Amino acid sequence: MAHSVYEVLLRAFAFVLGAAVGSFLNVCIYRWPVDLSINKPRRSFCPACKQQIPWHQNLPLVSWILLGGRCANCGAKIAFRYFAVELIAALLFLIIWQAFPWQMAIAYWIFVSLLIVGTFIDLEHFIIPDRVTIGGIIAGVVCGAAVPALMETDSRIAACVRSLLAAALGYVILLIVLEAGKIAFGRKRIEFDAPTPFTWTKRGDDADLVVGNEESLWSDYFAREKDRLLLECDEARIDHHTYGNVTLDFHYDRVTADGHVMMLDDVAQISGVARELVIPREAMGRGDLKFLAAIGAFLGWRAVLFSLFAGSLLGSIVGLITLVVGKRVWSAKLPFGPYLAFGALSWMFFGNTFLHWYASLLSP
Repeated sequence: MAHSVYEVLLRAFAFVLGAAVGSFLNVCIYRWPVDLSINKPRRSFCPACKQQIPWHQNLPLVSWILLGGRCANCGAKIAFRYFAVELIAALLFLIIWQAFPWQMAIAYWIFVSLLIVGTFIDLEHFIIPDRVTIGGIIAGVVCGAAVPALMETDSRIAACVRSLLAAALGYVILLIVLEAGKIAFGRKRIEFDAPTPFTWTKRGDDADLVVGNEESLWSDYFAREKDRLLLECDEARIDHHTYGNVTLDFHYDRVTADGHVMMLDDVAQISGVARELVIPREAMGRGDLKFLAAIGAFLGWRAVLFSLFAGSLLGSIVGLITLVVGKRVWSAKLPFGPYLAFGALSWMFFGNTFLHWYASLLSP
């Protein structure tokens, strides 16, 4: 009886701890992409009115429900994401505690925290910060040394080596995919049904590109120095210069028109009417490479291969569904990090089951 009460208390502690950690993860998700310190201000604040939230209105899970998902000060809506992150973290902490020995559970708590932050930042901003990826690689190696069972060995040195090799495999295998994809599918040609107006407008260190009803950020198209974007135009105007029947050849920092090269830092606006657009595109961002490396550092080389396979499969299914349900616009982006996180979680809980199933297929 006493033992069962003790177990219930430990599970409750794991759930509450997960919710509290989830509250901190929300701070990271909100502040890291916009370069805000997670220490200043120390207390959370409303994204709308910036009023700091007192502790009794910032209780994980409970406060969001009691306040109806709104700020107590200004009444602005607080995104459901805050509640969802706390709940997901709480449930994962509880499930991990029940599924693994306590040493491995603590390491996996760190791991899933990184997955949650990386997933939600990638969904919103299409980036995975180095704090998550490089920090995750370092944390994975340290956890491997502290808990060698993560790498299926009793030797701390062997665990470190396996963790580093798995991280390297994760990075290299996605780098190969990225480079091969760039060679095979690195350019996309869009032919418009009718002459379509466009504008390029400088905005600080970046610019807005609007073609018809599609609006996108200029920097989204240029991951490499050699990337080019081509606009075949019936007419074009670059500040006070007018061109007819011209192809505008863009690099990130310059444009060439009729043999004249102009630096975009010296250009305020470009407009005109286009009939065809050729855009550079990447299979994925560099953050995904480091994210998979972090997965390898925590879970090993087999998890790298499985996460890539499962993530690609899920991504393909979601992509097909979006095509069936509604027409995807040409400028749409789909983050790959959440799919890798799904594959990693699947391996963490069901990896052995998958291996046994796969072995049964190979054995007659």
